[in-house]
Amino acid sequence: MSFMMAFGLSSIMLCVGIILRVKISFLRNMLVPASVIGGIIGFILMNIASGLHIDIGTDANMFTAIVNNLFTISFISISLTSTPKGQNSTAKEVTKGAVGLGLVWCLLYAVTPIAATIIVSLLGKYFDMDAIYGMLIQFAFCQGPGQAAAYGEIFEQYGWNNAAMVAIAFAAIGFIAAFFVGIPAAKLGIKKGIAKNCGVIDESILKGYFTKSEQKEYMVKDTTCNSNIETLAFHFALIGVCYTLAVFIAKVIALLPGFLGTSMSSMMFMNGMYAAYIVKWIMNRLHLDFLQENVLQSKITGWTADYLVVCAFMAVSLVLIEDWLWIIIIVSIVTTVITFLICFYFGQRFGGTNDFERTLGLYGTCTGTVPSGISLVRIVDPNFSTVTSIELGACNLVMLASTPVYIIILAVAAGTMEITFAIGGLAFCAVIYLILLKLTKLWGKKTYCWK
Repeated sequence: MSFMMAFGLSSIMLCVGIILRVKISFLRNMLVPASVIGGIIGFILMNIASGLHIDIGTDANMFTAIVNNLFTISFISISLTSTPKGQNSTAKEVTKGAVGLGLVWCLLYAVTPIAATIIVSLLGKYFDMDAIYGMLIQFAFCQGPGQAAAYGEIFEQYGWNNAAMVAIAFAAIGFIAAFFVGIPAAKLGIKKGIAKNCGVIDESILKGYFTKSEQKEYMVKDTTCNSNIETLAFHFALIGVCYTLAVFIAKVIALLPGFLGTSMSSMMFMNGMYAAYIVKWIMNRLHLDFLQENVLQSKITGWTADYLVVCAFMAVSLVLIEDWLWIIIIVSIVTTVITFLICFYFGQRFGGTNDFERTLGLYGTCTGTVPSGISLVRIVDPNFSTVTSIELGACNLVMLASTPVYIIILAVAAGTMEITFAIGGLAFCAVIYLILLKLTKLWGKKTYCWK
């Protein structure tokens, strides 16, 4: 019942978000997604109910669990989706953009926890907040609420109370920073003539829905006979198979010695990705891949993203973090400034005709998720005339270069590494990423400037 109430309340908030987006011109012009609007309203509702001790049939812990599981499901769904054919014509350009975006992302992944940890170490002593909580910031800003919750729970396994709640709070603020800073930057770029593919943002995009005359049919093919099993049910069944396999993979990885086994087995989103690749490989080998439909699979991924965002906001309980709230806000503001400066500095130096689109996509991704980045790109490139959205997807492979960063941070959480030594290790990683940007010639001269 607690899960169904959480699902019901988050659904109501999404509907409220749709209505407010249509009715309030500020939200409409800022193109704020319904999930963010509804999430903020849901956050207020949940904390008022908690403060007044009103039983609404669910709580913040349930929303945290939903965020964790939805993130695993989204990774499974993304991994089950096949790469569309015909995207190799600009392979060199896509590779260049993906490497640049990925390396700057890795740079922020290493730099932001250094700044956050220093801030928390200076201010936290007055609020009984350990400096290690600053090392949750990059999971939230660079990776979003799903990974924030996942890594936060890993921290909690090592005895750091309310780490998941702190991480999700960081992530919620990150989403606000993504749109309330990114959208004005996009509009300024259009005004200055930097955005060359902006076109016109029509009324349907502003209001966030299509009228009956504007609606188009998507080519979602039935791959199974409805009299046997509904195609949608089959695709969710595939996800269920992958999830069960992911649990088995987690149990195997848990056999690794030390903190690696504990930490890596808890990363269910990664285990879900491995499981999806295995299932996909088996289906290809058995020539059953025709049963999996890409458009429908991408719609399922979008569904998880919308609910993941709204539930992330509703998972934040002020009662648990009220003593640390100002520190969380200060850390988030500083991280937003650092992210903005680094993204907009390197974004105009990659050396491509779509560097402005890359800059916006990178900033959105580094304060929220890849879909946040693509949402910002769509403002200046509504018809996806550039390959920026493809580059944002492809840069996930380059992001694997961040592996040393999260191993260092998990070692600190497990108590096997001192924070001061860890900060030195993160700084070393940041230097390596800067060197790689130079070596790959992705740190060059400006390709555009704000006149």
